[in-house]
Amino acid sequence: MRMLSIGLIVAVSAVTPVSAQTVEDIYVVKQAEGLPTVSVGGTVVPYKEVTLAAQLPGRVKYLAGIEGDAFENNDLLVSIDTSELEAKRQALLAQLASADSQIRNASVQYGRELRSPRARNAPGGMGVPNLFDQFFTRPMEDFVGDRDQDAEMSADLFASGTQIQEARNAMMQLQAELRALDAKLRDGRSIAPFDGVIVSKFIEVGDTVQPGQPLLDFADVEYLQVEVDVPARLRPGLREGAMLRAELDVPGRARAGADPADDPGNVPVRVAQVYPMADPQRHTVKVKFDLPQGVSEPGMYAKVLVPDFNAPARVNPVVPRTAIRYNGSLPGVYVVDEEGQPHLRLIRVGQPTPRGGVTVLSGLRAGERILGNPGPGIASGWSQGERPSR
Repeated sequence: MRMLSIGLIVAVSAVTPVSAQTVEDIYVVKQAEGLPTVSVGGTVVPYKEVTLAAQLPGRVKYLAGIEGDAFENNDLLVSIDTSELEAKRQALLAQLASADSQIRNASVQYGRELRSPRARNAPGGMGVPNLFDQFFTRPMEDFVGDRDQDAEMSADLFASGTQIQEARNAMMQLQAELRALDAKLRDGRSIAPFDGVIVSKFIEVGDTVQPGQPLLDFADVEYLQVEVDVPARLRPGLREGAMLRAELDVPGRARAGADPADDPGNVPVRVAQVYPMADPQRHTVKVKFDLPQGVSEPGMYAKVLVPDFNAPARVNPVVPRTAIRYNGSLPGVYVVDEEGQPHLRLIRVGQPTPRGGVTVLSGLRAGERILGNPGPGIASGWSQGERPSR
């Protein structure tokens, strides 16, 4: 009797007791609801990303940081040596000062011509004293028509006015050259266009760069998007502002029956932009989806569940992803019988659903009870379960 009791205890321990399964572990298989979805793969990209390139040749004399360093808007990122341009600017400033002096001098000469015309004070034709010339010689010249003082005054005023205008034109030309030079000096400094981080850099301090050469990539990684090439046939199911679900390549899954929002790999996304034209070769439409903050990193893989309005309604059951266990590449679930005992059953899985589930193509029917999240001690291999034909 003692040996028989020991053998009975060992036999019972080979099967998981019914009491070890709680009510929360049991999931009743349901029929899939809503339109079928198609999982389309894409890449997580920054909301804004720019490539800063050199605008003038020179030597890099300043680099703000390395990949991953964060900067605010208008922070200096890269500076190129502009000593030669700064020397030209000093020369232009000296020329501007000379042009300003010429303008002032021409203005003084014009004022003097208005108050004391040179035509009246010019020496007479007979070489007599100025006072005698003003009373006798000039009236006689005006009378016989040899000299017209009014015409001479007008000509002198016009000449003085022309000098002022020429001096002003020279000033305007120098100011334009100064603005062009200042623009080149600004091109020697690469400024952060928005708050972000350095994604990649292509130069080091001391490198010599040429116009058009990339310096660094700068991106806003606080807000991320998923960029997806969606098949053109799925375009009717997308409109800007619509909410869908996305699966991210992150560790950790929520327990069966939990809110899908608690699953770090299943997040809501919003249609942010639908490109107006499809790719004529691939017949896909580029679509961008807004991601919640802090759920992913740029460059990671993501899948967006896009509804397919052209497909018939779902007729297959759906189970939580956490209920599926794999033996190699064979998926299966633990079906609970009437006595509460789990049995491993082979299934064929289909497409994921927006609520964090997976459709089952065969091996299971709606209404059956399964373990929503079986632990590692339930069973091993297929020996304790049923293996229905596919």
